[in-house]
Amino acid sequence: MVEVEKRFVTSAREEILQRIRRATYDVPKEERPEDVPVECGYRKKDDAPREEMIEHFAENVTEYEATVRRVSEAGLKEAITQTCQERDIRRLVVPPGVPEGWLPDSVEALRDDTGTLLTNQELDESDGVLTGCALGIAQTGTIVLDAGEGQGRRALTLLPDYHLCVVREEQIVGLVPQAFAWLADAVKREGRAVTFISGPSATSDIELDRVEGVHGPRTLEVIIAG
Repeated sequence: MVEVEKRFVTSAREEILQRIRRATYDVPKEERPEDVPVECGYRKKDDAPREEMIEHFAENVTEYEATVRRVSEAGLKEAITQTCQERDIRRLVVPPGVPEGWLPDSVEALRDDTGTLLTNQELDESDGVLTGCALGIAQTGTIVLDAGEGQGRRALTLLPDYHLCVVREEQIVGLVPQAFAWLADAVKREGRAVTFISGPSATSDIELDRVEGVHGPRTLEVIIAG
């Protein structure tokens, strides 16, 4: 049985490679992908009014079953404090770069610094993680992390069961192409890992039963600060 499956996989692979060879037989060997311009007919910029863009982002994030609230910059700490109290958050993972002014007085901050990285067990046993973000995409309701200030390494937003993310209004862009253009330097020059988050972690088993929290936080809460 295993041998039959192996032959089937090999056959399928060879067929795909043959199709690629036939499709590219006339391409000069010295030609590189960047030598041939590709016409991009999709929109690269959203001309919607700023407030409409922010509302669109909030609506789409909510569609993914995440909780969203909008506050002023001055009311940010109060909103974070209230959120932690409502969810009984006592121990919160905090990556480098998160402003001290965000941290509730009633919560123990679990610092994840270069010299004292939290273990996977400590991350898993925490009540959640508080981060900022690189971008928010209105078109898809997606939050983008690029391991920059206030975001931390990937494990911080993967292992805790709860993620509280602050998105500033000026970080929201309209379209996906705008986000990729903005992220280009972080990826090309610094080689940062980029994570796209669209709602809490969720998947379905073979019978289409929804299961949450398998690949990341079970609960995502977003505070939009303006």
